[in-house]
Amino acid sequence: MKRDAGVIGLLFASLGGIIGSGWLLGPLTAAKIAGPSAIIAWMIGGVAVLLLSFVYAELATAFPRAGAVIAFPKLSHGSLMATILSFVVFLGYASVAPAEASAVITYASNYISGLVDKAGVLTTEGFIVSAALLAIFAVVNMLAIKTVLAINSALTWWKLAIPVLTILVFLLFGFHGSNFSAQGFAPAGASGIFSAVATSGIVFSYLGFRQAVELAGESNNPKRNLPIAIIGSVMIGLVIYVGLQVSFIGALNPSDIAKGWGHVNFKGAFGPFAGLASLIGMGWLAVLLYIDAFISPSGTGIIYFTTTSRVLYATGKEGLIGGDTFAKLSVAGVPIVGVAVTFLVGLLFLVPFPSWQGIVTFISSATVLSYGTGPVVMMTLRKTMPPSRYKRPYLLAGGNIIGSLAFIISNFIIFWSGTATDTFLFELILAFTVIYLVYEATAGVGIANLHWRGAWWLAPYFFGLWLITALGPKALTGGSGVLGQVTASIILIVFSIVILLIATNSGILDPEEAKATILAGEPELYAAD
Repeated sequence: MKRDAGVIGLLFASLGGIIGSGWLLGPLTAAKIAGPSAIIAWMIGGVAVLLLSFVYAELATAFPRAGAVIAFPKLSHGSLMATILSFVVFLGYASVAPAEASAVITYASNYISGLVDKAGVLTTEGFIVSAALLAIFAVVNMLAIKTVLAINSALTWWKLAIPVLTILVFLLFGFHGSNFSAQGFAPAGASGIFSAVATSGIVFSYLGFRQAVELAGESNNPKRNLPIAIIGSVMIGLVIYVGLQVSFIGALNPSDIAKGWGHVNFKGAFGPFAGLASLIGMGWLAVLLYIDAFISPSGTGIIYFTTTSRVLYATGKEGLIGGDTFAKLSVAGVPIVGVAVTFLVGLLFLVPFPSWQGIVTFISSATVLSYGTGPVVMMTLRKTMPPSRYKRPYLLAGGNIIGSLAFIISNFIIFWSGTATDTFLFELILAFTVIYLVYEATAGVGIANLHWRGAWWLAPYFFGLWLITALGPKALTGGSGVLGQVTASIILIVFSIVILLIATNSGILDPEEAKATILAGEPELYAAD
């Protein structure tokens, strides 16, 4: 693949993933769930994803390749774990583009009738327009990666400018400080804050940092470029999103929250920032926001098409699923089959999740589940490949502590996503695993020849996560209520530590491929621009 991605291209790829539909719809959704304490929810989500970004900065610089998140578990635990996780990764990635298309249509419903119903669910007409948008995303991704990143960088300058402008205007011309205390700062308590982190689009928004990880194999200087792009994008996103939440809450008319935060409504609420801009007399800003409601989600949808196709490419290139079919490249160096599959699967995701909030909750849970194994991979490779002997281009200070915290908080995000979402997710994973094992038993390498040592722990891990969530408090997870919030949290922490210990001791004893990559150093990747 062509190594044309520089530091700005990678940084903007991640920022392009972070600043998408999340900023346009997330603050209203978070405020309805948590009230003014949604500000804390954005901080928690940002810190959680920042911990993960530290982990992936070390992994991506040590093993830069396209679709890297698929390759990492293969290097540390073998192909069976990598294959199962590749499906989870794909679920989380392939569902983003339809979420962005859904966001465009939701905002457009304010001036084009018939696209969504009163509950914000896509109508037949809305589904058709969303499908057309997905087709446009696919066509753009047939271009060479250098061209795609150039388009994304141009869009990202706009995507950064509009949110910052909105923050300033709302703070200066429409701010009501009383909104932060009128109904109480945290009307739903801690449960509201935690639920908002996972279900309002907060985690979904920050997870855009992964774009640079997946494009690592196309970077011209990964040692320098990747840490800047991965960590820098999350920190910039954190500042912008907290500012947006503060300005949004302050810009609401006090009468709009008189019935409580869960009943907030105002004219143009399907396009909340544009609607508020009109209500405070800033019609020009409303126009810009309606334009941005097409540009921002579309830019994010385009870049997620880019990375999802690279994930599929990686499953073929790493010999996991699809073989030569997924590994085929066009003349422009584009994984063309991956682009086509991403489009088709994106259409399918619009059926069970025809609203923005529904699909982003699923995305958050699926993606965090796949990315939450990053700390397992990093800590396992540190054990089997001590950094003192196998030098990393970027070594995370306090890596085992940060990795452990990242793994624990990733499990909390899955827990906060709720029983309904997690049940659907784990049912999909179980179905895929059964089908895959049947295939290997009948037409593949045979059950006995699979890398069970590195993958067996996934069974108690996935089942345990689901069970704790299902037994969790009704108000937070929609569970049976057998476990209270404090009890469930303590159990989840202990469970996470036990799984982490088991997982890091289940890796490949002699990871030859990983060692070869480190020892080779791939010096051409680290050459200056």
